[in-house]
Amino acid sequence: MANVELIIDGERHEFPVVEGTEKEKAIDISKLRAKTGYVTLDPGYKNTGATMSAITFLNGEEGILRYRGYSIEELADRADFLEVAYLVIFGELPNEAQYSEFKNDIKVHTLVHEEIKNILDGFPSNAHPMGVLSALLSSLTAFYPNSLDPNRSAHEVHLSIIRLLAKMPTLAAWSYKNEKGQPVNYPDNGLDYCGNFLKMMFAVPTEPYTVNPVVESALNKLLILHAEHEQNCSTSTVRIVGSSQSSLYSSISAGVSALWGPLHGGANQAVIEMLESIRRDGGDTEKYLAKAKDKEDPFRLMGFGHRVYKNFDPRARIIKKAADDVLENLGVDDPILEIAKKLEEAALNDPYFVERKLYPNVDFYSGIIYRAIGIPTQMFTVMFALGRLPGWIAQWKEMRENNEPIGRPRQIYTGHNLRSFVERGDR
Repeated sequence: MANVELIIDGERHEFPVVEGTEKEKAIDISKLRAKTGYVTLDPGYKNTGATMSAITFLNGEEGILRYRGYSIEELADRADFLEVAYLVIFGELPNEAQYSEFKNDIKVHTLVHEEIKNILDGFPSNAHPMGVLSALLSSLTAFYPNSLDPNRSAHEVHLSIIRLLAKMPTLAAWSYKNEKGQPVNYPDNGLDYCGNFLKMMFAVPTEPYTVNPVVESALNKLLILHAEHEQNCSTSTVRIVGSSQSSLYSSISAGVSALWGPLHGGANQAVIEMLESIRRDGGDTEKYLAKAKDKEDPFRLMGFGHRVYKNFDPRARIIKKAADDVLENLGVDDPILEIAKKLEEAALNDPYFVERKLYPNVDFYSGIIYRAIGIPTQMFTVMFALGRLPGWIAQWKEMRENNEPIGRPRQIYTGHNLRSFVERGDR
């Protein structure tokens, strides 16, 4: 592989070029400071590869997303969420025996310690579900203290992975119930992963509950589409927290907190809030489409285009069908969703949006689905976290297995030079 040459003050320094399996190229500057005394400045790490990873390939220009080499289109069409979780975390699709064991192991651990309810009861009903979820996940370190051992065995790590996958739906549903001021539902291990979650969310103790297969299928696809997405803000947070040899539970809790930010996980919530705003203003979609085209107008269409996918979001094509199926099955009469349909139609056909590739993205359709099935906007980011859990686990696991060093970014200092201390009376 070729090297690149950097000339500083007339002195030449060579650095190797590394290449990924999809021909992505990078300059390895890991010895830059040792060789030259210089560091790079890259706000937001937009041009910095922090790791070499075998989990996800993403090509935004071509609209490609693959988990462990499998296209997102094929996985969403043919797999279920736990199959994809196994693939993302362990590297291969499970065979029948592996899949059966994996599912059964998860069912064994869906219950959480009863004392976690005491922690849950300490939150007011107006606490944001993401804050509740982050705290409950972090509390698992107290209930499983062996997870804190940085030299824990492979068996203990595997057990932590199973516990997280099993308990996350329970804790997520309980965070919703806390906001609603309702009693929690316990897991029903006679149901599949998504069906169990839906029952814990929506079942009323005094009434029978039947899982709607169309809703369950749509949720399964949504979780698959959100399962992994390379080195984004929350994933990088999980890795950098885990690089200190912090436990898996606390690392995932940190990822939840990063996802909570409106610039990351709140995009589908922003879609619904935008639609609500349009409805309150009379529901005139033509008016807002014109505002979106006006460069002088601060209004922006939420859920259209994507900062990574420069052509189209491959996940949007998949989830659009699921959204159509859910709306048809439920027969939802909601003016917000009618506005969404009009915006979608315009964006797919209006030359202004087509030429700029401002197509509806996965956040647009996921927000529509969540609203249709009765999930409040406060819970949207929790749903995102539920789907992203396998990716976070896989990234943490890969980072630990590769013995990657503790994360320690550098900075360029711009403050005062050395100053002498002045007594208070002389200031």
